[in-house]
Amino acid sequence: MTLVQMQPRSTDANPVHRTVDDAMEAAGPQVCDDMTVEVALAVMASARAGHLLVCDEDGLCTGLVIQAQLTAIRDSVAYTDQIRLRDLPGDRGPVTSPLTTMAEAEHAMRYRRLDALPVVDEQGSALGVLALAR
Repeated sequence: MTLVQMQPRSTDANPVHRTVDDAMEAAGPQVCDDMTVEVALAVMASARAGHLLVCDEDGLCTGLVIQAQLTAIRDSVAYTDQIRLRDLPGDRGPVTSPLTTMAEAEHAMRYRRLDALPVVDEQGSALGVLALAR
């Protein structure tokens, strides 16, 4: 796995000193956790995005959801059109700081088998997404 470097901000060639801030992408679509699964899938399709950042009622990032996860929920026998993103079982994944080293972020992503990781500031607001190259 290799991390995507969308907007280089540092000339430091040493990957040990590179941070998530050096490689993160724009945050992309953000939705509130009171959105239903069906509406979230529609937003994802219209934005042509593979994931959505999920925020709470205060606008703080609580993680992300991916299309495969939402599709599996929608196709399950327990699905109703009233299920909201905040009601989904399990967590929506970890978040990271822009100051985290790339080595630490890559390790965390491999360990948790993540393709994308939300990047948040000290208050929890989304700054961007760290995504793996395809």
